[in-house]
Amino acid sequence: MSRIGKLPITIPSNVQVDLAKKPGVTLITVKGPKGELQMEAKDYVKVISENNSVKLEKTGESKSHKAYWGLYRTLIANMVKGVLEGYKKDLEIVGIGYRAEMQGNKLVLSLGYSHKINYIPPQNIEIAVADQTNLSVSGPDKQLVGEVAAKIRAFRKPEPYKGKGVRYKNEKVRRKSTKTASK
Repeated sequence: MSRIGKLPITIPSNVQVDLAKKPGVTLITVKGPKGELQMEAKDYVKVISENNSVKLEKTGESKSHKAYWGLYRTLIANMVKGVLEGYKKDLEIVGIGYRAEMQGNKLVLSLGYSHKINYIPPQNIEIAVADQTNLSVSGPDKQLVGEVAAKIRAFRKPEPYKGKGVRYKNEKVRRKSTKTASK
């Protein structure tokens, strides 16, 4: 029995969860102060909304039914937390001349290339630049926040010799020693 799947999800008073049955899937819509998120759950699980909680029951005993039971429970819990509190990833830029700035809704990065990198974030994602070397990505969708932060980091990953590049806050970069001339 799944230790995660059997736990009920408590729904706060300012969050609304709507369930709509379609052939083969259940459409789950979660609305809250930070926005609205939708997800389709396959018929591996049965989603039940009662009082101020959501419960999931598996519809079979196969390995995939058990796996989806815990997965969908976690995804719905992340949606509830996202529309209530939101998610945030902090990034820092290390390197001489490396900087970030916001121009309207566009993020402009100078990362040592011959050109500036312009990045327009997806809808419902906010990018805030505290100073030229610190920025944060926030929004209600946990997966999308992580994806945008990873995409910004991929523009210039931290290199192992000097540590220059874009990294997550408190990320440890393994440093290598430089090559030395042999006698």
